[in-house]
Amino acid sequence: MNHSSSERIVAGLSEWIASAPPGAKLPSTRALVAEYGASPVTVQQALRVLVGRGAVETRPGVGAFVRAVRTARTTDHGWQAAALGAAGNPAPQVQAALRTPPNDVISLHAGYPDRELLPERLVRAAFSRAGRDDSAVVRPPTAGLPELQTWFAAELGSVGRADVAPPAASDVLVLPGSQSGLGTMFRTIVGTGGTLLMESPSYWGAIQAAAQVGVRVVPIPSGTNGPDPETLERAFRRTGAHAFYAQPNFANPHGAQWAPELVDRVLDIVRANGAFLIEDDWAHDFGIETRSAPVAARDDSGHVVYLRSLTKSVSPAVRVAGLIARGPVRDRLLADAQAQSMYVSGALQTIAHDVVTQPAWRTHLRGVRHQLAARRDLLVAALREHAPSARLDLVPKGGLNLWLRLPDGTDAHRLARDCEELGVAVAPGQGWFPERAPGPTLRVNYSGPDPAFFAEGARIIGAALERQEGDRTG
Repeated sequence: MNHSSSERIVAGLSEWIASAPPGAKLPSTRALVAEYGASPVTVQQALRVLVGRGAVETRPGVGAFVRAVRTARTTDHGWQAAALGAAGNPAPQVQAALRTPPNDVISLHAGYPDRELLPERLVRAAFSRAGRDDSAVVRPPTAGLPELQTWFAAELGSVGRADVAPPAASDVLVLPGSQSGLGTMFRTIVGTGGTLLMESPSYWGAIQAAAQVGVRVVPIPSGTNGPDPETLERAFRRTGAHAFYAQPNFANPHGAQWAPELVDRVLDIVRANGAFLIEDDWAHDFGIETRSAPVAARDDSGHVVYLRSLTKSVSPAVRVAGLIARGPVRDRLLADAQAQSMYVSGALQTIAHDVVTQPAWRTHLRGVRHQLAARRDLLVAALREHAPSARLDLVPKGGLNLWLRLPDGTDAHRLARDCEELGVAVAPGQGWFPERAPGPTLRVNYSGPDPAFFAEGARIIGAALERQEGDRTG
């Protein structure tokens, strides 16, 4: 398609439209082809541009016409306040991790890996093949494509112990991303008004999902070694809860990974209380010095409901996750998922399966581990040099983030504003706590773009911290 010719036609017609009255009919396609010496395809492309701008409207079989300009007017939507009533379960306003900052700002705030860390070539090829596949026009099974179910089950089964029965493909539900899965699990397993034990700090999306469902969250303090099992046991007894949400591998935000002894202890507690462990294996593909070791691989009794997303490791455009649940809970989860989204796009499932079954996928993951290690170490060194007052208690062995404890008295939200004014985006840590944060914290992401600017970003964080310290002591 000749874009320069199309743009020339758009410019010419825009000039004609500016002096034409509303409703005036544009010249026919044949006339425009003759006038501009362009093909009919190019003329139609130009008309679509004008339609998209709201300058032209088309009437099939009649022609194209100048669209009347509508005068903007002030409208009053105040009536909606009474109709909607008070918000039932207001979710925490966590927007920092999802914001798109200006192009000239150093991005240390986001939760998604940089494009350079994605298997772009594999993804593009898979999208191209999917367009020629039946999945582009056929409704998939509600529980997911059998081949993708089989892959998720085999992945978990491959790291299981010999005395643990591997999951079957029929235990797998394919969902449109892990966020959808969290809502489904909280609604099904806990229910509105029910009690959910949750690591604190924890993934802000899980906190939001719990708030949307109307779940009462009881925080279980979790640090660099994971949660304290005695605190967890007391919470189960005190609340009568039937579920504990956790990220045992490279927890977001602090990156902790549970030791095998803690895994066994937590499993014992969960089983003794007839409860579920909702395991969010969000960073399965982002191990650096160690690999993810799913708790679900050590349990075949149905006490662990396991969630693994491919969105971060394959592509943000491929919102696909696998949920593995054994026993009656699986059917209840499927019923809820079906009510929420009916099914996941067969094309996206086909693309995801295509990417992760290519021989180059494993090669890509090995490369990502090396790149993440280099980025992590670069940012750690920069923060220790330029922002020494920001305490880093754990250099994570996987994941995407560093978790900084700021000096007492620091206003983390003001710090984030000051940093952005100086050219770096960071995320204040309050949003990762289901309750009031015990102190000021900051989450920074080492998988973002332009690692060459990490040192400058750390310098800005240090300068902003010094500014606040000066204000407090001055």
